[in-house]
Amino acid sequence: MPSKRLSVTVTRRLPDAVETRMRELFDVKLRDDDTPMTPADLVAAMQTCDVLVPTVTDDINAKVIGQAGDRLKLIASYGAGVDHIDVQTARQRGILVSNTPGVVTDDTADMTMALILAVTRRIPEGLALMQSGDWNGWAPTAMMGGRIAGRRLGILGMGRIGQAVARRARAFGMQVHYNNRRRLRPEVEDQLDATWWESLDQMVARMDIISVNCPHTPATFHLMNARRLKLMKKDAVIVNTSRGGVIDENALTRMLRSGDIAGAGLDVYENGTDVNPRLRELKNVVLLPHMGSATLEGRIEMGEKVLLNIKTFQDGHRPPDLVVPAML
Repeated sequence: MPSKRLSVTVTRRLPDAVETRMRELFDVKLRDDDTPMTPADLVAAMQTCDVLVPTVTDDINAKVIGQAGDRLKLIASYGAGVDHIDVQTARQRGILVSNTPGVVTDDTADMTMALILAVTRRIPEGLALMQSGDWNGWAPTAMMGGRIAGRRLGILGMGRIGQAVARRARAFGMQVHYNNRRRLRPEVEDQLDATWWESLDQMVARMDIISVNCPHTPATFHLMNARRLKLMKKDAVIVNTSRGGVIDENALTRMLRSGDIAGAGLDVYENGTDVNPRLRELKNVVLLPHMGSATLEGRIEMGEKVLLNIKTFQDGHRPPDLVVPAML
């Protein structure tokens, strides 16, 4: 690419520090409001810029990419996941795709533990009781939850975030188990004191808590389907800070309502903001608005990675966080 200032379009509002740096480095178009672009707006942006900076709320599918102009050369996604982008079609059109991996590992792992504690210790129920003004004081049998020390935690997906969850779980005295596409190296297993299960079914049936930490791919869609959810113990809990599509949300809702699963903590949902309304009614469910990566530090670091990917590309080099179809 020539050394001229690149034309960059950002689809959502970013932290002020990131937007300020964008203005200094590039000819950037920023959003005044913080609503997702329509498909038509995305197409119009992609026809007039060198670089598009989308987020997970933007559906950059084959149809949208097919209407992009010849000018677009890089999609520098603000976020680690790329399941909202048709990377294969982009590469066929000569458009590179980058992301921001590894930045929110600790933030997401922290939120996973927060959800585990919130569900098992009934924290939202206690909060609601206090806010209602109906609390009449301590009682020996009131608001009893469960102790997490000694419980068996089954981690579904042992990448960066799964391993970060494992380290935290060990500090809480939990027994760490995991299922992963590939078994970890022996020395890593030893460091995490983690037990590998080749069979996901067998692991699910024996765990007290399941933590979903795998990416959303065609292979993981509804990985926790109705059949597999039924394998869980009735007193077990499931939490998801990964992608909503990994769990069959309707099946999960039915089992939570019937008492076949004790509880759930969800930060992501199968249909985005269209959350199953029956989930909202359940006291044994903790629902959060996709807050897993929502720390100021993490969001700024994500922006710094986007800036580095664009600047490296502008200088004629391969973006350090280039995504290729073979990685998916």
